Amino acid sequence: MTLTRPIAAIGHNVLSLLASIGRVSIFAARAVSHLFRPPFYGREFLHALVQIGWLSLPVVGLTALFTGGALALQIYAGGARFSAEAVVPSIVAIGMARELGPVLGGLMVAARVASSIAAELGTMKVTEQIDALVTLSTNPMKYLTVPRMLAATLAVPLLVAVGDSIGILGGYVVGVTRLDFNAAAYLKNTVDFLEFWDVASGLVKGAAFGFIVALMGCYYGMNSGRGAQGVGRATKAAVVSASVLILAANYILTEVFFSA
Repeated sequence: MTLTRPIAAIGHNVLSLLASIGRVSIFAARAVSHLFRPPFYGREFLHALVQIGWLSLPVVGLTALFTGGALALQIYAGGARFSAEAVVPSIVAIGMARELGPVLGGLMVAARVASSIAAELGTMKVTEQIDALVTLSTNPMKYLTVPRMLAATLAVPLLVAVGDSIGILGGYVVGVTRLDFNAAAYLKNTVDFLEFWDVASGLVKGAAFGFIVALMGCYYGMNSGRGAQGVGRATKAAVVSASVLILAANYILTEVFFSA
């Protein structure tokens, strides 16, 4: 019996993980199916768009700005070992557009939005507001979940686009003021080496990350436990799950887009 306990524990954890994946998948399928069926709650969608998109812009912009500047410094220091300092503009642009812009933007939105959604919906469940919606013949999935998921899927690519621009700007400022690059040459190298698919792939990643963030926030919020501790656990689980899934999805999408 003692020897089988570790195996049983592993099996129990694997079954729990598979059950969780199944529940999240069913929840996501239900949300997507409701997306195309009336009624539509435009006011809730616009409110979620402002909360997720506009109010996340400062944190995403600041993160991208300092990341672009630090990336320029690191690439210059590494390139100097091989007399390849001239690659700084192109690598900063490609790195921000392909990877750092979408991933860091998605993680910042996950930290801010997934926690907010989970806490809001969890509190609504604890205070029985979701039950009140049902008694008023309002589908909580359509009223609470669908607008947030749609808004996040549309808003995060826009945040990624803005973050890419600000990150490249950060690299430009550092390159010109600290690394003695010629301003015109820096911009020319950025434009010459940055291709359409570099930007487009990052925007596709942003849409996927936005969907993941809203899905995790809504799922854990709607399935929150009772009391303040239940809401706290739901909030923590939403942020952790969203962050891990963003990193996993980033690898899968990078493999799809850029594999040889």
